[in-house]
Amino acid sequence: MSKWFNKAVLVFGVALLPTFAFAQDGTVPGIFRQIQNILNIVIPIVMTLALLYFFWGLANYILGAGDEEKRASGRGMMIYGIIALFAMAAVWGLVEVLNNTFLGGVNIGAPPVDILIPR
Repeated sequence: MSKWFNKAVLVFGVALLPTFAFAQDGTVPGIFRQIQNILNIVIPIVMTLALLYFFWGLANYILGAGDEEKRASGRGMMIYGIIALFAMAAVWGLVEVLNNTFLGGVNIGAPPVDILIPR
């Protein structure tokens, strides 16, 4: 494992400690509910970052029209941004399909679509 990954896990773990300490009920479902609340905040932020990464690659692609290396770099960033968005949306959809199939559509706390799609 890289040092970066170890530091990220440490920071994330330390950030979650208050969640476990201040859970209203000390039961396992209560802790999962707290983690779910955190994920409901983090998922739209990560999807927004993936979209911004795609647009950053698009800007690099357009602005580097004369330089083939910059165009290739921008193209790669756009491809990775689209792959990230597709993967996140696909997992989100798969969770919803499994929820509707096996749990009868119980609200498991997926972030509402209204957060991601402005009107």
